Amino acid sequence: MDMGTLRGGITVVTLLTFLGICWWAYRSGNRHRFEEDGRIPFIDDGAILTDSGRNSVPKEGAND
Repeated sequence: MDMGTLRGGITVVTLLTFLGICWWAYRSGNRHRFEEDGRIPFIDDGAILTDSGRNSVPKEGAND
């Protein structure tokens, strides 16, 4: 086996891996999960998202 054949084999394996990752990421079964994960940076600890889309911070002692 020469270097050209080895490099060609590695290229094919890399391409198949890339296509597999793309297929996994874009299949419809993962859409809901990725949308939820995409909102993680915008979640504020202690804030409640109201129907109007504004954050409402609960008053201190409201849970007492």
